[in-house]
Amino acid sequence: MVNDFIKILNRDLSRLSTEISAFEKEENLWKTTGKISNSAGNLAIHLIGNLNYYIGTKIGDTGFERDRPAEFSTKYVPREQILNKIEMTRETVSSVLNNLDGSRLNEEFPEALFGHPMTYSFFLVHLSGHLMYHLGQINYLRRTLEKDS
Repeated sequence: MVNDFIKILNRDLSRLSTEISAFEKEENLWKTTGKISNSAGNLAIHLIGNLNYYIGTKIGDTGFERDRPAEFSTKYVPREQILNKIEMTRETVSSVLNNLDGSRLNEEFPEALFGHPMTYSFFLVHLSGHLMYHLGQINYLRRTLEKDS
């Protein structure tokens, strides 16, 4: 089961890189439209912080320190820097989960989020869904912002 989580998270982190790379105009990474409040660039930075914190620090004890407010307020990070951080995140996720004993999946995750305890397995499913949710938002923003390009 751990290998399945690695495959899914790697697949979607690769898709995140593809989406960020697909923006024809780099400045569109920092634009929003309508009632959408988060740019694709900020969503990518948020996903990097989220996975490095919950998988890196909480599971793998990497020591990554998260600054969640900065994930949404930082602007105009160069695309190549974001892509490099996505790749580093993919490497962290793979390394940490490759070292996770599958028997721990049914153990309680060390942080009770959402108002109730959950297993490692439940939380990894949540993290995967969270990544896919924001990946869809990034794809939508790209297609909307660059529809006339």
